Amino acid sequence: MKISAEEVAKVAKLSRLDLSPEKIEQYTGQLDGILAYMDKLSEVDTSKVEPMYSPVDHVSVLRDDVVRKDYAREDILKNAPESDGSFFIVPRIV
Repeated sequence: MKISAEEVAKVAKLSRLDLSPEKIEQYTGQLDGILAYMDKLSEVDTSKVEPMYSPVDHVSVLRDDVVRKDYAREDILKNAPESDGSFFIVPRIV
């Protein structure tokens, strides 16, 4: 597929880009190369390739989200400047 400078200028205008004629020619060549590569890819026979959403396996590096109690409430509240035994007491902001 060949792309023309007029098509590049039209896309630039739709994208609200103010491109100089030199940039339009530069982008025309670059986009033409990309589209030629895509045409080349479309020639490849992929009928025996199983579809996949990603070419790499995605393994989560994060731990499972499991609820657990690591600290007792009393241990945490010992660090508070002021508490009522169950909650932190903070100054009123409003």
